[in-house]
Amino acid sequence: MSNANTFRQLHVNSTPLLLPNAWDAGSARLIEAQGAPAIATTSAGFAWALGYPDGRMLPFAEVAASVRRIVRVLKAPLSVDVEHGYSDDPRTVADHVLQLADMGIAGINIEDGPDAASLLAAKIEAIKSAVAKAGLDLFVNARSDVFLATLVEKPKQPQESIARGNLYASAGADGLFLPALVQPSDIETIVGATRLPLNVMALPGLPDATTLGKLGVRRLSAGSAIAQVLLGRAKAMTQDFLAHGRSEALADQPLPYGEIQQLFA
Repeated sequence: MSNANTFRQLHVNSTPLLLPNAWDAGSARLIEAQGAPAIATTSAGFAWALGYPDGRMLPFAEVAASVRRIVRVLKAPLSVDVEHGYSDDPRTVADHVLQLADMGIAGINIEDGPDAASLLAAKIEAIKSAVAKAGLDLFVNARSDVFLATLVEKPKQPQESIARGNLYASAGADGLFLPALVQPSDIETIVGATRLPLNVMALPGLPDATTLGKLGVRRLSAGSAIAQVLLGRAKAMTQDFLAHGRSEALADQPLPYGEIQQLFA
């Protein structure tokens, strides 16, 4: 079974697939070692780790190089967040994704954001066509920012999400990702009216994974949260060290050196 098929099967359980999001090869390998059945990347974490702001600013060459390093150390299926595909041209986007598929990734996230839904649909069609012609398989998770970016007025968000989800499904998408969707009633409405497995993002106020599973959610992503928490911790430790020069602050629950080394042995 291909990585993509293995990954696809993880979306048919009654409990959501829990996807921690990595930002480089080291974090991906660490997450895999904790027993994660699959790993996703965070585009925000990718960008920050490479010295760029989040939001379609990262050059695709940097994305490809990072993915290559992650694939080298992983056995678990990997899904890559490619933002909008790093181009407005569907053929260019398909070429970018095909380069990543050739590395052996299992899936991608690709977003609409401020773009027209029809543009993302065209990109999905181009990706699926290019991947099929290459004899490969890829799980395409269509991310819509209807809730996250308030693309329409709040009362209209569930129906707009349904319309976009069905459009993306017709274009060949394998999953629907709606970050910032948290209300159980909205989740139930969308699950009942779309045919793609629903992916939501971990946020305060979101029900726990067991409850989400009962609502029909099939995938729960950490997003950039793990990277943000670790950066926040690094900031606090650095501030303390610079202010006081205390070594104790640098010895607060570190991962042992030997354990880290063993991850890459």
